[in-house]
Formats: sequence, C-alpha cells, structure tokens
Amino acid sequence: MSGHSKWSTIKRKKGATDAKRGKLFTKLIKEITVAARFGGGDPDANPRLRTAIASARAENMPKDNIERAIKKGTGELEGTAYEEVVYEGYGPGGAAVLVESLTDNKNRTVADVRHIFSRAGGNLGEAGCVAWMFQKKGFFVIEKDAVDEELLMEVALEAGAEDIRDEESTFEIITAPEDFEQVKQALEQKAVPCVVAEITMLPQTTVKLEGKEAEQMLRLMENLEDSDDVQKVYSNFDIADNTLEALSQT
Repeated sequence: MSGHSKWSTIKRKKGATDAKRGKLFTKLIKEITVAARFGGGDPDANPRLRTAIASARAENMPKDNIERAIKKGTGELEGTAYEEVVYEGYGPGGAAVLVESLTDNKNRTVADVRHIFSRAGGNLGEAGCVAWMFQKKGFFVIEKDAVDEELLMEVALEAGAEDIRDEESTFEIITAPEDFEQVKQALEQKAVPCVVAEITMLPQTTVKLEGKEAEQMLRLMENLEDSDDVQKVYSNFDIADNTLEALSQT
C-alpha cells in the first residue's frame, strides 16, 4: 500500500513541476470525451464524467477545453473515436502492472506498451493475469500536518469512508467507488486539503523491490505513463520511501 500512495504523491508533485502539462491535458480531454460518449454529457447523471471534469478543474484546465471535450463525446462536435483497452503484465521482480489506455489504434498501442515492458525487464501478460490482485476504490491522501486527526476521522467516516489508514506522514482514506464523490465533497466543505483524490485500483498484496529492480520498476511506470495512449498505470510494488524519493529525482 505504501508504494501506491507514495508513487501517487510523487506523481502529483512532479506533474506540477515538469513540462508535462500539455500531455496531462490531452489525457484528461480523452477521458472527458469517452465518459461523455458512454454516459452522456450531463455530469449530474454521469459519475464518470463528473469525476473527469473534477480532475480537469483540479489541473486548472480552461472551461472551454472541458466543454469542447464533452461536445466531442456527445457528437455535437467532430472528434476521434477512442477505444478503452486494459493491458496486464509483470514488471521487474514480478510486480503486477495494470495499464488503462484510450486509443484510436490498438495495434500501435499494444506494440508500444509491449516495447516499454520489455525495455524495463518486464513482460506483457494475458488478459486477467493480474487484474484479480486489484480492487477499484476511492483513494485520498492527506498530509498529517494539514489536518486534525479527530476532525478527519469524523468527517470521512460520517461521509461513508470504508477505512482510514495512518501512514508515516500521511493519512489515507479508502472508499467504495460510489461513495468517492460524497467523501470528497465532505472533505472540501471542511477545507481538508488532499494531496491525492482519485478513483484508483488498489493492490491487495505488495511485492517488495530494492536496488536495480526498484530502479527498473520506476522507469517502467514513468515510461508507461509517458505514452500518449496510456491513461493510468497501477502496480503492487513496494519500494522503501527513501529509495522511492531518491529514484524519482533522477
């Protein structure tokens, strides 16, 4: 679990400082478009679209961009037809990796994903080989020095959180996917700042990695997330916090 939360936090910080905002916007626009295509353009009646819009707003995406993406999804504007494809595989040390993609060319995407796995010492697997190791959950990370613990427990549990975990310097809140928005709104109403607030795939078991395997694993994660067709990447690696921090700076 610590590997997942630490990586999510590092990604958030890197995203704010790296020259990757254009790529991030492209991924967010894709998600909004697909969410609108499958569930309609009304966020009040489409939870996936509501979450996608919230993610875009959190990254300060202009309102016009969001509205155009919705209209492309509903067919009011012409747009690319994306297909959702999930890839599964194994990284260095046998860590499980789940890759969610939105693509207009499956042959291109699978070739790209396979190449990234093999370059990092991993391999692409068959459908279903690792998905069973993950559960879809709402996930929040809050820094301890930013919140009163008793207030956090009260607000989160009353809003429907399943669990609150005490990590070294953070609290982690776990919710059922359908309760994510309710918990998020409750935290916002009490001005509780979240480092991470997302619906994600949480690993049920972890694989400890050190040394070269840890370095290869982070390279695999970063290269997958850099791929234009990849939306999200999940893994069950567990790398010591100090190692993770050091490697993420390279």
